[in-house]
Amino acid sequence: MLRWTLIFLIVAIVAGVFGFFGIAAGAASIAKILFFIFIVLFLVSFISGRRSRIE
Repeated sequence: MLRWTLIFLIVAIVAGVFGFFGIAAGAASIAKILFFIFIVLFLVSFISGRRSRIE
């Protein structure tokens, strides 16, 4: 998921450089949403993985 975030961020930067500001804004917003989803999933997996298992 982090890979897709970086891809959309690069697309947004390249589109902004070439003057396609609508595409750049769309790609940047998708990158931001994917980044926050990545952070939430990372924190959930980190917290659930820290529990000690008593057998």
